[in-house]
Amino acid sequence: MGKCCVAGAGDIDVNEKAREMRVKGQVFREGDWISLDGTTGRVIKGKLNTLDPSPDDPELQKFMNWADPYRKMKVRANADIPRDAVQARAFGAEGIGLCRTEHMFFGEKKIGHMRTMILADNEKDRRTALKKLLPLQREDFAGVFKAMDGLPVTIRTLDPPLHEFLPRREDLMVDIALLSSYSAKQKKELVAKYKDYGVKGAGDLKKALPVLLSRVEQLHEFNPMLGHRGCRLGITYPEITEMQARAIFEAAVDCTKKGIKVLPEVMIPLVATLKEMANQGAIVRRVADEVFKEKGMKVEYMVGTMIELPRAALVADEIAKEAEFFSFGTNDLTQTTFGFSRDDVNKVLPTYLSEGILKQDPFAALDQEGVGQLVKLATERGRKTRSNLKVGICGEHGGEPSSVEFCYRTGLNYVSCSPFRVLTARLAAAQAAADETLNVEGGRTK
Repeated sequence: MGKCCVAGAGDIDVNEKAREMRVKGQVFREGDWISLDGTTGRVIKGKLNTLDPSPDDPELQKFMNWADPYRKMKVRANADIPRDAVQARAFGAEGIGLCRTEHMFFGEKKIGHMRTMILADNEKDRRTALKKLLPLQREDFAGVFKAMDGLPVTIRTLDPPLHEFLPRREDLMVDIALLSSYSAKQKKELVAKYKDYGVKGAGDLKKALPVLLSRVEQLHEFNPMLGHRGCRLGITYPEITEMQARAIFEAAVDCTKKGIKVLPEVMIPLVATLKEMANQGAIVRRVADEVFKEKGMKVEYMVGTMIELPRAALVADEIAKEAEFFSFGTNDLTQTTFGFSRDDVNKVLPTYLSEGILKQDPFAALDQEGVGQLVKLATERGRKTRSNLKVGICGEHGGEPSSVEFCYRTGLNYVSCSPFRVLTARLAAAQAAADETLNVEGGRTK
């Protein structure tokens, strides 16, 4: 988003009632200016002068022109909407390494249809809702293809658990319990809050909210990160994968007819077995053939997977029979290898760092001794099955210099990161290649 954030700031005490926060004796009230240094984590009192990031800066261009000739590994960007794709290309991204389709569903015109699909209790109603989502998602894909004209775009099918699109169970329970005591104004606000769930007036609330709660209860999981998500969704509800594949290929054909060169790569998430990959790959390829026949035109494409589970890394040689490319989702791969929850790790991480149990946050810099070995193993095994296997990384580590250097040494084709980290990744990739050249020419080894 281009906005920095300082997280895990334990010294900050927030008083919501007083609308203020205290930091080491300093008091900040609502409306006060603070400035954040997104690189170091500093929180600075007052408003500092800032410069918008500009890839056209002459000095920056001169510096990158020195570095880029050394670089051998490609650098892509993670981008979900056309605006981000344009930004990524401006910073020198050589394609999109991760387009998260779920982010497209949160748009104002789309979220209602998405929620209708989730609340449907039969395939017919789900397909009706998906049919309304199809042109909206197709339009998004077309925008991304246009922005990345001539460059590859990796699109991940739906990944998060469906409950993330619905209200929190606890909030619903509170609203149901207090409904009879709410004023007319409060009920009107509730109607607006739940309008995407079929609530059209205050009279609907008493009947609709318990039904909604029942569906939320059905979808509730104790550990959703390991639950009904990723390819598991597409296998349970193949119509979702069908709709997304159709949107991708219809957009690809339409753009091609307009002279835009598209290179789509469809990525199946959370695969752990060959049969999961084969199941979802077959749907994607079948829909592609249907669209090409209808449109009278074919477009070259690839179907691959995101390696984010240890089992997938271990059986990469099997999965490569169906997958034409691998992209390492190192955020989840780190979670599932360490057994850490990325959302909760800050409860233990400060102690682990201070006690020297860990040298660095494994979610900030790739754990090369553990997670990195799974990356290396999967790359080697995958290429034994498919020698031309394209391999990349699309987790946050794709923009961290030491992780980029590891990816280069491991033989990955590309790294992918936030648009605003593309320059850092380009430089790190150039440094890794230059360092290798110096070691070879100087007769040294690292």
